[in-house]
Amino acid sequence: MDFKKYIRDVDNFPKEGVVFKDITPLLQSNFAFKSAAEELLKLIGNQDVNKVVGMESRGFFFAPWLAMQLNAGLVPVRKAGKLPFNKISETYALEYGEGVLEMHADGILKGEKVIIHDDVLATGGTAEAVCKLVKKLGGEIVQCNFLIELDFLNGKEKIEEYTIKSLMHY
Repeated sequence: MDFKKYIRDVDNFPKEGVVFKDITPLLQSNFAFKSAAEELLKLIGNQDVNKVVGMESRGFFFAPWLAMQLNAGLVPVRKAGKLPFNKISETYALEYGEGVLEMHADGILKGEKVIIHDDVLATGGTAEAVCKLVKKLGGEIVQCNFLIELDFLNGKEKIEEYTIKSLMHY
């Protein structure tokens, strides 16, 4: 299936010069949404997985479904100040400053096998920070899974030690 026909380019969002990959047309089509979810699951294959980590915010669209299909738990990663319990954090570089991501400290147990999922792999900063959070807790990263990979931004280089799978490439 050509999923790219369900991805809308939005020029100059969130700032001038950026072409944003809007996935909402894909989400609005029951057929495309379901098909994309099934294809993301196929990218994982028959691997043993204990937890799926979904990144705020657009990683939350597919991560819960993947966790359910894999009989795994779901661990949300949120921006600073959004999680209510004991948490660990990781700072990462943004184009103009820094961001902080947090995960509950009890989200992953030592030795658990983890899939990390997000909608887009762009510069790799967010994915790298999440990988660091998982490693801090002793998780074993089985795969980093993305709906879209923006190859020209070379984000893969920041997490190249892990298996990286993406449904679409630009």
